Amino acid sequence: MNNVDNVEIKNFLHGQLKCWNAGDRDGFFEHYRKISPNGLDIEYLGRPVMEGFAVLEGMWDQQNSKFSVEVALSIIAANEAACHHRNVMRDGGGVIETIELYKFEEGRTLVRYFIKQ
Repeated sequence: MNNVDNVEIKNFLHGQLKCWNAGDRDGFFEHYRKISPNGLDIEYLGRPVMEGFAVLEGMWDQQNSKFSVEVALSIIAANEAACHHRNVMRDGGGVIETIELYKFEEGRTLVRYFIKQ
């Protein structure tokens, strides 16, 4: 997949979150594998870029049971997307706001997370 269009990006963004919120691990990872056949990199701002699938594994194991995600805003432009997400604690204990930037290029995906502390 060298070039993704807005429909593919929208399907990825909404699909992976739907799977996250439903606890569908296989579906969640399938969305990332489909959009990122040539690799996935993830950067938490202020830290080095890391191999993305390993990061997602840890994220799923540590966070899926604790948080659901609400979309405040998603913007898609060309081969990039920006999302404002509200990570809502499933126990009602609070919300963590994130801005997530996605770049889709040559079958690779780069995700950059900005987390409000």
